[in-house]
Amino acid sequence: MRVHREQEPARRPHVPGIGPAAEPLARLRHEEEPRGARRAFPPAAARALAADLRRHVEAEVRFDPGSRALYATDGSNYRQVPIGVVVPRSIDEVPEILAACRRHGAPVLARGGGTSLAGQCCNVAVVIDFSKYCHHILELDPVARTAWVEPGLVLDDLRRAAERHHLTFGPDPSTHNHCTLGGMIGNNSCGVHSVMAGRTADNVLELDVLTYDGTRLRVGATSEEELEEIVRAGGRRGELYAGLRGLRDRYGELVRRRFPHIPRRVSGYALDELLPENGFHVARSLVGSEGTCAIVLRAKVRLVPSPPSRTLVVLGYPSVYEAGDHIPEILRHGPIGLEGLDDRLVEDMKKKRLHPERTQILPDGRGWLLVEFGGATREEADAAGRRMMEALRGQPGAPSMKLFDDPEEEHIAWKVRESGLGATARVPGQKDTWEGWEDSAVPVDQLGAYLRQLRKLFEKHGYGCALYGHFGQGCVHTRIDFDLTSAEGVRRYRAFVTEAAHLVVAHGGSLSGEHGDGQSRAELLPIMFGDELVAAFAQLKRLWDPAWKLNPGKVVDPYRLDENLRLGPGYQELRPATFFRFREDGGSFGRAAARCVGVGECRREQGGVMCPSYMVTREERHSTRGRAHLLFEMMQGEPLRGGWRDPHVKEALDLCLACKGCKSDCPMNVDMATYKAEFLAHYWRGRLRPRHAYAMGLIMVWARLASLAPRLVNLVTHAPGLAGLAKLAGGIAGAREVPRFAPYTFRRWYEATRRARPAPAPGARRAVLFVDTFNDHFHPEAAIATLEALEGAGYQVELPSRRVCCGRPLYDFGMLDRARAQLVELLEVLTPAVEQGLPVVGIEPSCVAVLRDELLGLFPDDPRAKRLAEHTLMLSELIERDRERFPLPRLEARAVFQGHCHHHAVMGLDAELAVLKRMGLQVERPDSGCCGMAGSFGFERGEPHRVSLAAGERGILPAVRAAPEEALILADGFSCKEQIAQGTRRRGLHLAEVLKLARQGGAPGPLPERRVVGRLPALPWRARAARGAVLALVAVAVAGAALAGARGPRRR
Repeated sequence: MRVHREQEPARRPHVPGIGPAAEPLARLRHEEEPRGARRAFPPAAARALAADLRRHVEAEVRFDPGSRALYATDGSNYRQVPIGVVVPRSIDEVPEILAACRRHGAPVLARGGGTSLAGQCCNVAVVIDFSKYCHHILELDPVARTAWVEPGLVLDDLRRAAERHHLTFGPDPSTHNHCTLGGMIGNNSCGVHSVMAGRTADNVLELDVLTYDGTRLRVGATSEEELEEIVRAGGRRGELYAGLRGLRDRYGELVRRRFPHIPRRVSGYALDELLPENGFHVARSLVGSEGTCAIVLRAKVRLVPSPPSRTLVVLGYPSVYEAGDHIPEILRHGPIGLEGLDDRLVEDMKKKRLHPERTQILPDGRGWLLVEFGGATREEADAAGRRMMEALRGQPGAPSMKLFDDPEEEHIAWKVRESGLGATARVPGQKDTWEGWEDSAVPVDQLGAYLRQLRKLFEKHGYGCALYGHFGQGCVHTRIDFDLTSAEGVRRYRAFVTEAAHLVVAHGGSLSGEHGDGQSRAELLPIMFGDELVAAFAQLKRLWDPAWKLNPGKVVDPYRLDENLRLGPGYQELRPATFFRFREDGGSFGRAAARCVGVGECRREQGGVMCPSYMVTREERHSTRGRAHLLFEMMQGEPLRGGWRDPHVKEALDLCLACKGCKSDCPMNVDMATYKAEFLAHYWRGRLRPRHAYAMGLIMVWARLASLAPRLVNLVTHAPGLAGLAKLAGGIAGAREVPRFAPYTFRRWYEATRRARPAPAPGARRAVLFVDTFNDHFHPEAAIATLEALEGAGYQVELPSRRVCCGRPLYDFGMLDRARAQLVELLEVLTPAVEQGLPVVGIEPSCVAVLRDELLGLFPDDPRAKRLAEHTLMLSELIERDRERFPLPRLEARAVFQGHCHHHAVMGLDAELAVLKRMGLQVERPDSGCCGMAGSFGFERGEPHRVSLAAGERGILPAVRAAPEEALILADGFSCKEQIAQGTRRRGLHLAEVLKLARQGGAPGPLPERRVVGRLPALPWRARAARGAVLALVAVAVAGAALAGARGPRRR
């Protein structure tokens, strides 16, 4: 047991390129010690175990430092480095995996989505990750309303399958799109609709489980006759059931007396499920045991009817306390969901600028209840909501009320509640907040009083936080600004949670209402249950797991709640010298790397942009969370020892598409694209990069050279034989086609036609058109269309005084020295225009994103950078800002829209979609996230190319193929267009080209892009003649060089 002593020697590992590690060596070593051991699992023993596993199973066996670091934490405050990780390819492999672990005396931890908040998903053990392969629905019976599932199945996958039969799995935690059924069973998860369907325990019918000693059992409800028969049959099963019966008989009355009678009692082992009145339900007694008793291999779960229509009513109160007082009254009206939140949550959303428009739709108040009703029809659900509203209006102190008839507004209101974690973590100007007392539950008639006394307890200890949660079942969520990095702060944390435990028990409640005990609350269980029942829990654990090897130290005989903290006393936030300034993290890369709190939203399989590499590979290391954890672990110095050049971190980042989806979709706004660029800048410093980095990272250089003879370059890159050599030289995937250079650049066309264009009207508003490398050299027709759109709106359009490039591809390869130099030049060129208030209109979304994001990241203190970022716009943003100048032509047509990831993450797509809607287009947005090309990523040979194609096939490519020929394919981004063009026979249109098409009038017709894409106007003859002369000179020079090379040097 570790004792906190701030004066103890803080000897730290050395992190190459960074310096002393963030944590003291003694703590790091402690976090590698199995429960009850005084030293780490010996490396030789770990190697022997790994070899044994590889001999006996086809599972992926990973005992390397990177995999161990990857699974060292979950969604909690804790950190423990596992012995190794095993990813079974099928459930049938698990018994042999356990047998190998048993032979070597290794503890075992079964893991699903790794989203647990109490530390139950990290341990010094062999981690069995079920999520990659063991995620199947084995059977779904809509008549019996049941399903057999594997433990790695994501909840939403089950719900989607069940909804085909108007059924659902009732418990739905906020992690429903990435949590697994095995994890829900381990924690006894609940969620919004537990009001309708109960906890996970209430919806589990049978379990197929495996004990550490290799016994496999199918357990469920057991009649007295069946129990007698099982005990009589003897063997391991009979011995186990006899022991469970003995526990029931010995402690039954105490269980009835001490277990709180509330819908959200999740703390402790479920001894109440063994009582006769509950059917001696062995399966349900295991629900919530957090993998400490047995490993779930399969589960039979109950499905419940899913109301086809739903209505939301939001009630506003003077404070969250009055909202809590009102819960029993609201429940009388039969809602299927009942959530609460306070004004601090709303204020935190505003401070973080987290969709501020969402909070404006709430009715007046400083505490709110979200009340959902279900029905067979919308009218039936609305009627239930209106009946409640009418009943409430007649009462004194009635709340303000709003029934949401608009499904979009209803969705936004729910997003306010779902923003709980994202809104309350890393709030500007406030201390960081943490789990630790985020999950208490009380009887609903005690909720208002409990909330008031809990707030007083916060104030007594100097803590401030928002309150929200599943108020319909008395469950309160919060994140508290604990100080977990100093000995005094940890002592205050311990004192607070101890008092809070006594408070919730005094109200007849539970320490946990859905997140479980794990390590953060297990030490407090005697306060809730008393020593005798806690001893009964230990006896239950010993019956199932006599060797004490399944997730040891959690729930029973637990680690202390202030032990194994991810930060903890002695933690030092590292601030290595970096290129980016990390302004949102106080200028500290160490703080940025600790931003991820492990909630795992990046592990979702559908919806949004984040995280395309995880969606394809289902690998933890290819999720935003996995990469963030590795960057954090890199600065601990153990088990990762390579610092900025650690190969395990590099490997994880290799398949990051740098799409920036996490910057907007992650509740903590982890910006992995920036972290990757920073890491690669240090990783490659002083070393040659791979050839594709130079071929594609320096595209701005090669494009300018190619503009001298674009047809010749296209011949070389597309001719049989030569094309293969060119791609091999550039590290480009053989199956990819090198994009063709346009016959002339936009700038050349602009200069050639300058005099012929009509003069702007007197006093015309001016704008700068920022022409990027891609639209200048590959798609000048999009730049021409943008210019025409601006001039058509009466703008006097100017180009930058000289050719400048934002350097977008450089970031993908960590070429930050060069990127910074190019931005310095860009600032010098564009600042005079910006100081005059001119808008800078971009064409390529990723380049606009550089000026709105990377520019500020590299130059946060340069006022010129801030002004340029504020004045840089996409065309759609300018159109929406200056609507009166842009009368939009109508275009009645269907359209498939692929938003660029950087557009989504940095600028947002609202303006783009608003323009398309006002034009009359019926826009379909595939649930595809990133198109998969991601700049140069999809062109790289090997695994990036495979992942790129797989990402495209998840959404946009099949959507384009399925679209009718008359439909428009919309894509502003160069890489999106390339993915579509190379994966289908269609071409993507830029918004400016859509406007041009609409101005041409008439129905679009089949393959409408043919009317604009690649249709370049002929250059004036003078420009063609001048270019011919240049080409002749180039040809002479090339011929001369070739002749000189053929002769070779003369020897004397």
